[in-house]
Amino acid sequence: MREDSNTEFKREYTTDIKYEAARSLTQELTFNAATEEFTRCGAAFGENQMRTLGVIGADGLYTNLGLLLSDQCAHTVKFGVFSGIKKGEFKTRKEIDGSIFKQMRSSFDFLSLSNNLAATFSGLDRIEQYDYPEEAVREAMLNSIIHRDYAFSGSIIVNLYDDRMEFVSLGGLVPGLRTEDLFIGVSQPRNEKLANVFYRLKHIEAYGTGLRRIMQYYDDFEVKPEITATHGAFMLTLPNMNYAKPLRSKRQQKPQHKAVLDYLRDNPFITNEIVQKILSVKQTRAYTIIREMVNEGFITKRGGGKEDNEYILTGRTAAG
Repeated sequence: MREDSNTEFKREYTTDIKYEAARSLTQELTFNAATEEFTRCGAAFGENQMRTLGVIGADGLYTNLGLLLSDQCAHTVKFGVFSGIKKGEFKTRKEIDGSIFKQMRSSFDFLSLSNNLAATFSGLDRIEQYDYPEEAVREAMLNSIIHRDYAFSGSIIVNLYDDRMEFVSLGGLVPGLRTEDLFIGVSQPRNEKLANVFYRLKHIEAYGTGLRRIMQYYDDFEVKPEITATHGAFMLTLPNMNYAKPLRSKRQQKPQHKAVLDYLRDNPFITNEIVQKILSVKQTRAYTIIREMVNEGFITKRGGGKEDNEYILTGRTAAG
């Protein structure tokens, strides 16, 4: 992609100072969405925190990091949903603006609505599966938001086809990195302060682990996620799992599923907290594993109340 006046991906200006640390050209900023996000995550967002995070610079003025978090953020996320597997007829178009926190939440909502649940049968077993692992979609969207080059004025582009989902962000790889480095956990954030904000809010875990987790979701499929990196852009492609051909039966146990089943053979029930402990995963991942195993018929919720958080082997009585 050429950087000239005829392209959407034009640099706003060039400076030796990192974009996120440079003084914002707009100082009339409000932070309604950011304040709401920090509150939701149980974190304070006053002037002291703004200075610590780099939202306010040493000169007392807002930085470009502040501009990104503000309601006046000029960058956007654009979605295109296409019929078939090639660019052609649009089914839906959408553009999301405002604070990158608003963009993050609204993007998750839109992609969730576009993530269809399909049912297949293996013998007498009904197997339900989403087009895309929800955690993989979340990681891909966060990666696009956190690591794009905001010195360019273009939008993050997300294209949805029948067979895949593409996340296109600007900036390419950080100099010195290759695509194969990303899959072994090597990470050098382009926007270190922005990444730190998302880390503080617990939206991301340790740097460099997201892409490896995405790949793990596709262990049982012939088609794998792909990364395409050019000098000026980065694209992550997620295959539609209800379109791709499995390598083996979907009923085959995944290692994490097997660990849960092994535990249940020696114990009357399991909970989200126990799954977190025995698998060394976070609460959200534990919930995803439990839901996968419920959908695949391996385990069943114990009791009928919404407050119940105990699961038993399918076919086992509630009394164990």
